[in-house]
Amino acid sequence: MADDIEARLTAVPEPTTSPQGGDSHDGYLERRTLRRGSAGWLLLTGLGVAYVVSGDFSGWNVGLAQGGFGGLAIATALMGAMYACLVFSLAELSAILPTAGGGYGFARRALGTWGGFLTGTAILIEYILAPAAIAIFIGDYVESLNLFGLTSGWPVYLACFAVFIGIHLWGVGEALRFSLVVTAIAVIALIVFALGAFTEFDASNLDNIAVDTTAAGSSSWLPLGVLGIWAAFPFGMWFFLGVEGVPLAAEEAKDPVRSMPRALSISMGILVLLALITFLASTGARGADAIKDAGNPLVVALEGNPDLSWLKTFVNYAGLAGLVASFFSLIFAGSRQLFALSRAGYLPRFLSLTSKRKAPYLGLLIPGAIGFALAAATGNGPRMLNIAVFGATISYALMALSHIVLRKREPGLERPYRTPGGIATSSVAFVLALSALVATFLVDKDAAFIALAVYAVALAYFALYSRHHLVASAPEEEFAALAEAEAELSRD
Repeated sequence: MADDIEARLTAVPEPTTSPQGGDSHDGYLERRTLRRGSAGWLLLTGLGVAYVVSGDFSGWNVGLAQGGFGGLAIATALMGAMYACLVFSLAELSAILPTAGGGYGFARRALGTWGGFLTGTAILIEYILAPAAIAIFIGDYVESLNLFGLTSGWPVYLACFAVFIGIHLWGVGEALRFSLVVTAIAVIALIVFALGAFTEFDASNLDNIAVDTTAAGSSSWLPLGVLGIWAAFPFGMWFFLGVEGVPLAAEEAKDPVRSMPRALSISMGILVLLALITFLASTGARGADAIKDAGNPLVVALEGNPDLSWLKTFVNYAGLAGLVASFFSLIFAGSRQLFALSRAGYLPRFLSLTSKRKAPYLGLLIPGAIGFALAAATGNGPRMLNIAVFGATISYALMALSHIVLRKREPGLERPYRTPGGIATSSVAFVLALSALVATFLVDKDAAFIALAVYAVALAYFALYSRHHLVASAPEEEFAALAEAEAELSRD
């Protein structure tokens, strides 16, 4: 199928205007190519888990303060359903359009240039802000572990961005193998933690948060009432946030038509299992009330038993590995999204230039510089993560909508993989994504409005400039041109 798509694309007419500065069609793309065939399904699966694994170590537990055990449990189940439905939808879309554009490319085909830019910008907000937040969390871990005598601050953030961007510049295959190793360490640590914590499990610990009797529908399981379920949505997302970024590696994958659906499905299954054991083991061992505000909930969950002090130390170091895995993979995702948008002219075209090792060096360095500046200037990791979540929920809704539109508008389109349940599945993802978007305002209004302001500036740039300077030879644009040509032929 991938070869068939490539053959069809070469049949699309050359762009009527030069893509940039006199470059020919071939010359423009030759300077903007990634290393193909670098990642099989195993590396892609590792990438999907790496995006998310840091969320198992901390952050999700704040949802207990928003909704209690029952509220967060229901929120996690609903958000898990949203991600599962979204992942199955993306598996179909990535088999149809295996390009580095990922969600932006899908929306470009289904919703046009505006839809593509809206989706791509939302994804960029997520993947530029999240690494900055995680760099701050890494600094806090380094300080708490007293590593090298360092304290959390800009030298740690700078070291994170410099070292890990350097590995990405070395090459995608090397980068993904490094990510797989670090992710495996973090996953093993979560399993070991759960085995130890379950020895202290007590069901009465699950619902020990004080009940707010003024909240509608409140009970020991829903101490903050029914509204607490909705407020816990963004924290239920932490167990899965980022897995949707796997399709961004499509151009560098081996046989993306087959490997993408496989990697997405397996990584989602692993994440569901990790979410279940981490959530139950942590709250059951020490109590929901004890860990609801903890910066390191897994360590706090083990404090009730002195015999598990060795496990506390192990989990602390493993938490650092989880943060590194997510930080590293999110840098990859952000660079590929920026690369794809730039190559197609939605963002300045020089950002998509690639090195001799086929790495989008400016797509790595410039977001890295922005992330470092934000981390050093604010030191507010939770705020930046909330902004990232806002961008993520917008992109989820638009990607799910893209699946629905393409199923309705192009039912005859060749689909090597078909989403189980079809439109019903993507419709569930769409509705839940919109619900999660609204929930972000319940948690952090300032973060939501900051994200909206960034969004507005980006849209103004697109409306006034970049939509008039798109590159017709970019893969996503050629897919769209091919679809339009086929539509015209069918009408004739």
